[in-house]
Amino acid sequence: MSDIALQQAYGLISTAPPGAVSVKSFFDEATFTVSYVAHDPTTRRAAIIDSVLDYDPASGRTSFQSADAILAYVQQENLTVDWLLETHAHADHLSAAPYLQGKLGGKLAIGADILHVQQIFGKLFNAGTEFARDGSDFDHLFQDGDPFHIGTLPAMALHVPGHTPADLAYVIGDAVFCGDTLFMPDYGTARADFPGGDARQLYRSIRRLLSLPGTARVFLCHDYKAPGRDSYAWETTIGAERTSNVHVHDGVTEDEFVAMREARDATLGMPRLILPSVQVNMRGGHLPAPEDNGIRYLKIPLDAV
Repeated sequence: MSDIALQQAYGLISTAPPGAVSVKSFFDEATFTVSYVAHDPTTRRAAIIDSVLDYDPASGRTSFQSADAILAYVQQENLTVDWLLETHAHADHLSAAPYLQGKLGGKLAIGADILHVQQIFGKLFNAGTEFARDGSDFDHLFQDGDPFHIGTLPAMALHVPGHTPADLAYVIGDAVFCGDTLFMPDYGTARADFPGGDARQLYRSIRRLLSLPGTARVFLCHDYKAPGRDSYAWETTIGAERTSNVHVHDGVTEDEFVAMREARDATLGMPRLILPSVQVNMRGGHLPAPEDNGIRYLKIPLDAV
């Protein structure tokens, strides 16, 4: 991970007027996922971050209520979507990015290390030679420190592995979309026990994020409502995370964090939708092609996870 990229992200946040990027959140309580539309008020160019395709595992049915709420907002606000950004290949929900791209356009993007995720899970799902494992299901693969723009707003991708090898945080103006690294300060941090995950990498990625300006707004991918808190929340600041995060506040050492994270992860079950989610999301949210009877199928590997 490049120190130069971090310095550039620091400068980007430090010089951005507070609230320069307009952010609208969409919370899906079924998966505890927060999707975002971030746009430039001047040009009305936008990015959609971590969208959700509704999926009922009992029936195998997909639907579009969550995505259609984003679609309606984009149309109501007269926004032009330039980017559909994924922070990683999610294990808890299916991405609606291809559906929204078909309606709104824009480039579908993720971190370049998605290739490692595709290799790992391509083997698990025995995906065969038709699954390229080269990132070609996405329109753009970001490297650490890659700059981009949303209208007049400068933005940057930061590689923050640990939860998975391919996790990215997106810095847009004074806002940081941190994916599955940090949760609200009273809830802590993401797990690191999925294939390719690493608690030490996660700690270093988080400390990297926490070196950004304390005033930066932080938008989280999930909230699970910490014990004692009555409502969901998904926006905080780097400063609040730095001083108050129950797992990784200032003063927590790497060894302390790793011991806590590994012990905690050992008690967690697999996410309810991990098997359908990952085999779809490693393909950029594209569903499997219909078979000769016109029906699409997902694979469930038995006794393998």
